[in-house]
Amino acid sequence: MSGQVLSVASECVPFLKTGGLADVVGALPAALKPVGWDMRVLLPAYRSLRSRLGDMDEVWFEADLFGGPARVFAGEAQGLSLMLLDAPHLFDREGGPYVGPGGDWPDNAFRFAALSWAGAEIARNGAGGWKPDVLHAHDWQAGFAPAYLRYHGQGDVVSVITIHNVAFQGWAPSALLGPLRLPGNEFHPGALEYFGGLSSLKAGMVTADAITTVSPTYAEELMRPEFGMGLQGVISARADRVFGILNGVDTAVWSPEADPGISAYSVKTPKKKAANRMTLSQEFALDVPGPLAIVVSRLTDQKGIDLLPDAIPGFIEAGGGLAVLGSGDPALEAAMHNLAARYPGRVGVRIGYDEGLSHRMFAGADAVLVPSRFEPCGLTQMYGLRYGTLPVVALTGGLADTVIGLSPATEAAGTATGIVFYPTDALGLSQALKKLIDLHANSTAWAQVQRNAMRHPVGWETSAAAYARLYESLIG
Repeated sequence: MSGQVLSVASECVPFLKTGGLADVVGALPAALKPVGWDMRVLLPAYRSLRSRLGDMDEVWFEADLFGGPARVFAGEAQGLSLMLLDAPHLFDREGGPYVGPGGDWPDNAFRFAALSWAGAEIARNGAGGWKPDVLHAHDWQAGFAPAYLRYHGQGDVVSVITIHNVAFQGWAPSALLGPLRLPGNEFHPGALEYFGGLSSLKAGMVTADAITTVSPTYAEELMRPEFGMGLQGVISARADRVFGILNGVDTAVWSPEADPGISAYSVKTPKKKAANRMTLSQEFALDVPGPLAIVVSRLTDQKGIDLLPDAIPGFIEAGGGLAVLGSGDPALEAAMHNLAARYPGRVGVRIGYDEGLSHRMFAGADAVLVPSRFEPCGLTQMYGLRYGTLPVVALTGGLADTVIGLSPATEAAGTATGIVFYPTDALGLSQALKKLIDLHANSTAWAQVQRNAMRHPVGWETSAAAYARLYESLIG
């Protein structure tokens, strides 16, 4: 079976990225094409994207979309079928997609309700001679799209919402119910009401025909209070409509054999990583006798970065080293700088983000640390697998679904692809790093785990087939 899908999202690689959501939105259309699905992506026309409108055709117009006129333009851009919602009063401004100079944009509820409204209208009625069979909304920014379909006429289109991170819920005060074009009779706990207000994520969850999460384990975790963050009851109530579909990575972009910024190497000859390690060590001014680990992450407690100051000293004393790339909580940025000052030549830190440097880090390091307290899917550990940079991960979410932890059983079976630890605390991470030191000292065992990691499938083929089956079941 084949069909058409409108993907509604707030960011998309290669046009705009603040996190893994953009990678998924950008990769899924190409992954679905071989299994017969045409996916087009609807994005806001942020100021950085408005220059592309001149190469596109206007396919939709509304005279007053939450305070001003809005148009949707459609066309091809960098291999994607793209639709851009041009609403200058909402999106033509300096700053990030969600945050301005003074913090969150105060009209975010209307900005992304506009994106959702346009998505629902195009899904219901089509635009420019194209009409989807499925509306696929991503996260809170597109959460109202399934609700607008349900409450304003669904027609013959079905809807799916994917939860990439339940921590971000799109809260708004109840006074905006009418202005956001939502029906007052649906303001109750079984529908739109959420702790006295509105949540666009909840709105999507209670109205979509299916809910997906970005890993099977995360789908199960979301039914528990410690992970569901207030929405566990909604997930539990709709358990028969919840599907965990693991993300993949773009194996053309993340390829040790074809990455233009590194000394290329293959699955069969991972020893050539040594040249990349030398380059990386020079770039961070490091001289590490044992395993060189990296952290490429937002520097937040959610990512477990606060565990590093207690866990890393023992790793350094045992011969290890660490290179950090990321930004986030100022206190954690300072903590990383303190580690570098305490261990010169063994810890290096770059605050910020640099895509090219991240590729060089995965190519040159021996291990990547992902000690997240919760991780819906995670792509970092998959990049590590792809490059033979062994993941050291907490037992949660997509980390648990993608890394086979080293244990006596997996060592005997020859199946381990990394190191998994639990509970997620400094002691657990310290014990995992001790295991990493011991594994690195055994060159034969290290080479086996490294080969396993590089051969582990991390592409989109399996996941795209799962999405296609879900779309087909909903249409059927």
